[in-house]
Amino acid sequence: MALRTAAASLTWCSAPDEEVELTTKQKQKKEFVRPEDERLPIGATIGYGIQHVLTMYGGIIAPPLIIGQIAGLKPAEIGVLIAACLFMGGLATILQTVGVPFFGSQLPLVQGVSFAGVATMGAIVTSGGGLPAVFGSVIAASVIGLLIAPVFATVIRFFPPVVTGTVITTIGLSLLPVAAGWIVGTGEGGAAKGAPADNLLLAGITLVIVLILSKIPVGAISRLAILLSIVLGTIVAIFLGKADFSKVGEGDIFALPQIFGFGMPTFQLAGIISMFIVILVTLTETTADILAVSEIVGTKVDSKRIAAGLRADMLSSAVSPIFGTFTQSAFAQNVGLVAITGVKSRFVVTAGGGVLVILGLLPVLGRVVGAIPSPVLGGAGLVLFGSVAASGIRTLSKVEYKDNMNLVIVATSLAVGMLPIAVPSIYGQMPAWFVTIFHSGISSAAVTAILLNLLFNHLGSSKRKNAFVSAPTRSIPVAYLDAFEDGDSIVDGKIVDRDGNEVTVEHPAH
Repeated sequence: MALRTAAASLTWCSAPDEEVELTTKQKQKKEFVRPEDERLPIGATIGYGIQHVLTMYGGIIAPPLIIGQIAGLKPAEIGVLIAACLFMGGLATILQTVGVPFFGSQLPLVQGVSFAGVATMGAIVTSGGGLPAVFGSVIAASVIGLLIAPVFATVIRFFPPVVTGTVITTIGLSLLPVAAGWIVGTGEGGAAKGAPADNLLLAGITLVIVLILSKIPVGAISRLAILLSIVLGTIVAIFLGKADFSKVGEGDIFALPQIFGFGMPTFQLAGIISMFIVILVTLTETTADILAVSEIVGTKVDSKRIAAGLRADMLSSAVSPIFGTFTQSAFAQNVGLVAITGVKSRFVVTAGGGVLVILGLLPVLGRVVGAIPSPVLGGAGLVLFGSVAASGIRTLSKVEYKDNMNLVIVATSLAVGMLPIAVPSIYGQMPAWFVTIFHSGISSAAVTAILLNLLFNHLGSSKRKNAFVSAPTRSIPVAYLDAFEDGDSIVDGKIVDRDGNEVTVEHPAH
């Protein structure tokens, strides 16, 4: 009896300790939340979501405009293409950010029609297949991409900072011509004639507004600096006579997306093969965007999470032709918006996806957004896209350049990535498959950086010297390094672990 009483007493006494320990673990688990899982007030969430839509709106409507014109569609039919792109882009964004098992990276990534396939799809149209052949090629190639996504995601170990930093920097630099094109506008003469003075003035005013609002020490204002600057810039444009909203009321107010509205898809082997090359490029660019936004957000991604993001990309691309649109991929310009605003919540982008769906169902709202003067978007885009490049440079600052070939990898990859940006027609005499892969500065830099990293840091010696690296002045016996663990460092002459705790140094007995 005494033994039972003692045992019961021991159990009773130990219970509070267990509860305390459990409560502590629960608190620690509650406190450990991924930055992208932050939930903001509903008003702020919708506002930031609209900001994401305005940032990528010009990019998402450009491919259907180009392809529709190549296909000889009437303005009303091109409007249907645009509405389908908005609708499907919204659904793809929701899938990517919210995520379901095996689909969606759960990162703040906006999805939309990829530029990578515009040239290829235009070639399929002009070869006699028309839009049905384009849709069939997109479906078949995307299904293949869906199957290979898990394998493709395993290349994450070949994306160290020397590769991701280079790619992120290239993404930002490759987007700057887009901002410049917005500033120039679509007037007679185009880029060859230069931007009209009033376009430059309007872009400059918008840029100054962005900078001023970003400096205001009120979080709600500084984080919405891009959206507010676009609104204020548009108001200025109205007074300057550079904004025209007269055609907003023309056309349907509400319209449901059409199922196979341009005919049933047809499947041509040549078109499928060429589109599959585009899918490989899209997978590469989306992987780069996932790694870029994870670096900016400050969260970790592994091969499983990348695979889920790529699956969402490919599933959305495979379904898109049903509603009359094309391949989907992450939008790099919205990665810049995450960087410049510091709003890391994926649910903000989910709200943006909802806005895209509404725009796809309400063409009148799409016409309102489409009436925003392009110089206004260009002025805001300078800050957005420049911030992506700055994020890449920040990542490159973490790279070790001593006694290795990393400097050569960065230099060569950036240079190759800049070629199609500096001279868009540079690969015009090359085979179609080569142009498909390398016409994008992003994919050019990514492929080059991956291959050079494999050559110099995996297949070759990671300690290989190059002309940019000076000889070491001293050496440390390798035996001393065996005692170090991952994350250890030396601070003020003391060895500390990854948590900042000092590691005791034991001196050998004499």
